[in-house]
Amino acid sequence: MSDPVILASQQNDPAFADVWEELRWRGLVHVSTNEEELQALLAGDPITFYCGFDPTAPSLHLGNLVQLLTMRRLQLAGHRPLGLVGGSTGLIGDPRPTAERTLNTKETVAEWVGRLQSQVSRFLSAEGDSAVRLVNNLDWTADLSAIDFLRDIGKHYRVGTMLKKDAVASRLNSDAGISYTEFSYQILQGFDYLELFRQYGCVLQTGGSDQWGNLTSGTDLIHRVEGRSVHAIGTPLITNSDGTKFGKSEGNAIWLDAEMCTPYRFYQFWLNTDDADVVERLKVFTFLTRAEIEELAAQVEAEPFRRAAQRRLAIEVSTLVHGEDATAAVLAASEALFGKGDLAVLDEGVLRSALEELPNASVATGTTVVEALLATGLVASLGEGRRAIAQGGVSLDGERVEDDSAVVTGSLPGGTSVLRRGKKTLAGLFVG
Repeated sequence: MSDPVILASQQNDPAFADVWEELRWRGLVHVSTNEEELQALLAGDPITFYCGFDPTAPSLHLGNLVQLLTMRRLQLAGHRPLGLVGGSTGLIGDPRPTAERTLNTKETVAEWVGRLQSQVSRFLSAEGDSAVRLVNNLDWTADLSAIDFLRDIGKHYRVGTMLKKDAVASRLNSDAGISYTEFSYQILQGFDYLELFRQYGCVLQTGGSDQWGNLTSGTDLIHRVEGRSVHAIGTPLITNSDGTKFGKSEGNAIWLDAEMCTPYRFYQFWLNTDDADVVERLKVFTFLTRAEIEELAAQVEAEPFRRAAQRRLAIEVSTLVHGEDATAAVLAASEALFGKGDLAVLDEGVLRSALEELPNASVATGTTVVEALLATGLVASLGEGRRAIAQGGVSLDGERVEDDSAVVTGSLPGGTSVLRRGKKTLAGLFVG
């Protein structure tokens, strides 16, 4: 469920003439159909628009968050969002550039549809004239026969045009090739747009620019079948300034589900944003105004060591995704770990997730601090550990260790302890 307090606090920046102008400033329009027509359309009476999310995993990720926040900005401008979770397209999956997808069972896909629908609904308001409506393309494809699909929809597609789509072309040039199943995906997505146009008067689809071939599949189909012009917006693929893929942390995707990516890890991901990327991230992933972002940009330029923009970014996005309470708990844990709060009063789950992000070790009750230092990698030998203690440079759970025979106790919530060597080198202990 969405948080009405958070949704109520969101608004588009009144400094812009219209939502199109703001989308352009935030860098959210990489490619689109006719720009002049789109700007006039979005500045006029409310329209219905949609974005699709395929349940090819049990959670959405940061790439999907770009779409959800773009949808929210359009909703705030008075337009009506349709959140499509693809119960049928999720059984196939859009073609990846390199290899065929592994098909999931119908039962798995159905479960993931429910999970993704719940996530989509958290970011869009269900109140008022522009309330979000959740739709599932399985509703109009489940009873459709292959013959009817080929006669009514397939006849409007030309194979030559389909072969030119980026994802298809890259697969054709790879060793893996492409199956007819994935080749047909763009027809299914085009059919979705046609159905939503017919059922709800939907005239705009948004999606990532890597989906542009699938987006225009729908605009072309509607033009052929209904003789109407509709629109599409492709948002840019977010990459880091060094060219690496955004949303990856040590090879793991940053998921929106707290069980798949803890709020602490989520917060740290944003906190570690590079100076060269942080302003663009603020534009895309927060509802801060242009004036607020420009002020933070000036702070990055003048005092980058303070990392004020990164902290604001981490707080804003964590609150959007996990809520105010979870973000407050993460902030408390971050401060306590670095000596600015009481470790003993932290939430057990947040503390454990924080320690899992640090060098850590599971040790038995009665393990000496010297042995724990070695187990966590804070020292290279027992002798080095004893010397560090003798020099007064080791603390356990916030208290300096005076004796190298001291043992770890797991006195913090959940049977944990925090080791510190020096001012900033930390490790976690799971004792038991």
